[in-house]
Amino acid sequence: MISLTVNGKKRMVDVKPDTPLLYVLRNDLELNGPKFGCGLGQCWACTVIMDGMPILSCITPVSAAEGHNILTLEGLGSIEKPHPIQKAFIEEQAAQCGFCINGMIMKSKALLDKTPDPTDHEIIAALDPVLCRCGTHKNIVSAVRRAAKEMKK
Repeated sequence: MISLTVNGKKRMVDVKPDTPLLYVLRNDLELNGPKFGCGLGQCWACTVIMDGMPILSCITPVSAAEGHNILTLEGLGSIEKPHPIQKAFIEEQAAQCGFCINGMIMKSKALLDKTPDPTDHEIIAALDPVLCRCGTHKNIVSAVRRAAKEMKK
């Protein structure tokens, strides 16, 4: 049994220690924000935040997450009360196919937690590893800027 703290709740899972965290989040805890993209740690669709740092859950063994705080997209906000980043992504129409959005939002959250007033260059650099083929990059940068302003209030 492995003890995890996910979105502020203690959870126990009966899995092998080398099971990818992504599989546990999706299959055992039914949290579908993190996506399976490449499975190789290259696309960032599986991004979660562990102790304030964005990590690739597809290549992180669940045993490495034990004793740490894990935040998934579901832990940010709800449909009724979205987090300012989620709200900004909706208002800026920053999603097209939506596959990369988990990575974009979670990387944005980590960025804004450390850099509350990022420049466009800092936003682009933080989100650069997240693979997106849809072409909504301008909207995504606008969404992060909007969220930064909202979070300062």
